Amino acid sequence: MKKLTDKQQAMLNFIRTFGEENGCPPTIRECASHFSISLHAVQCHFSALQKKGYLSQSDKRSRSIRILMDNGEPEPKPHVRRIPLLGSLTAGKPLLCEENFDGYVVISESFFNANENFFALKVRGESMKDAGILDGDLAVVKQSTTAENGQIIVAVLDEAITLKRFFQESFRVKLEAENPAFKPIYCQDVQIAGVLSGIIRTY
Repeated sequence: MKKLTDKQQAMLNFIRTFGEENGCPPTIRECASHFSISLHAVQCHFSALQKKGYLSQSDKRSRSIRILMDNGEPEPKPHVRRIPLLGSLTAGKPLLCEENFDGYVVISESFFNANENFFALKVRGESMKDAGILDGDLAVVKQSTTAENGQIIVAVLDEAITLKRFFQESFRVKLEAENPAFKPIYCQDVQIAGVLSGIIRTY
């Protein structure tokens, strides 16, 4: 393995630290801002690190940098877990039944408590955009039939599902959107399928 220059090692250290703190690699612009250098200079560092076998990068996607080696040693592979992805939901069928199954999503085990069960759903619509949940996001949901006030839940209403913030009031349940264009949903009872655990977004 070819030795790195001091600047290349500093760049590799920044990419690793940024990923650990933010859950995703930095962009070229973020690297340039951190080191106060040009975008071209950052790309030159990336190219050199790729040639030396320390990085991989896709030319077509933002935040596609991946560390392959660090100080000459391969990066340890994280333990991963597959969780079911629910796609087109079938009316009249339970949420987690086979007809709704649309494959798996692979996520690092550090995301989970080993004793809990999860599933994933594609987010549709803009009703939760003010909570940072956008159309096309992947919602990772912990299976649960109960929730605390203020938690974002997956609720089943009249054979349809919705992602809303949960509030138990005196004589009813309020399901509140995070977008003023959507009115709250009030009901006497609600079937809770799970509590939002995280959001995955691709660029």
